[in-house]
Amino acid sequence: INKECALAFDYGERRIGVAFANRITHTATALKTIPARDDSYAQHAIASLVSEWQPDAIVIGVPYNTDGGISQMAVRAMDFAKRLSDRYGLPLETVDERLTSAEARTLLREQRQAGQRQRRINKEDIDSLAAQLIAETWLRCS
Repeated sequence: INKECALAFDYGERRIGVAFANRITHTATALKTIPARDDSYAQHAIASLVSEWQPDAIVIGVPYNTDGGISQMAVRAMDFAKRLSDRYGLPLETVDERLTSAEARTLLREQRQAGQRQRRINKEDIDSLAAQLIAETWLRCS
């Protein structure tokens, strides 16, 4: 399968950041953050995104421990991604996403300090930008 585009996910138990990556244009775009507490709502929102963006692959950020070990959150993220991959019949790819949320928070703060961003930084902004960073890693590493 030629994987030219992907939906990338920053999985969390409260929120799921989503981004779109395109190998042709070599761009990644933060799309949205989905509340994760209501599973049926989350599944409906993801189905809408899959329908709209028609990805060739699912990319999941895996939060490994700093020593490279598998954390409980990494197991949950992989389980979430495997369910999506199976549901939509799309190949699953993983990206090491240690520290992407911290990097996203720093980037958003820098944008605000530079005057490029007016409004407050909220958790949803951080999660969707973290998904974009995961998508950018996928573009670079594949």
